[in-house]
Amino acid sequence: MIQRQVTIINKLGLHARAAAKLVGVTSRHGCSIEIGNAGKMVDAKSIMSVMLLAAAQGTVLDLKVDGDGAQQAADEVSQLVNNYFDEGE
Repeated sequence: MIQRQVTIINKLGLHARAAAKLVGVTSRHGCSIEIGNAGKMVDAKSIMSVMLLAAAQGTVLDLKVDGDGAQQAADEVSQLVNNYFDEGE
């Protein structure tokens, strides 16, 4: 199992478009991917669950990835978040 933290750095936080991009990345992988904070972990492949996190800019989220391809999946999620969800800021 891979565990790491990612910080939401884009101005709008984990809004609908960013959540959709996140789910697009996580859904490509067969491994289990959970994301959350304060002990509330959700399925990162579920758009509704991800949006319910209501993660604003500056929120630190825990990422847990388990299964085949876990390292690649964790790296892709981290890269997406660190790249402002490909939105420029």
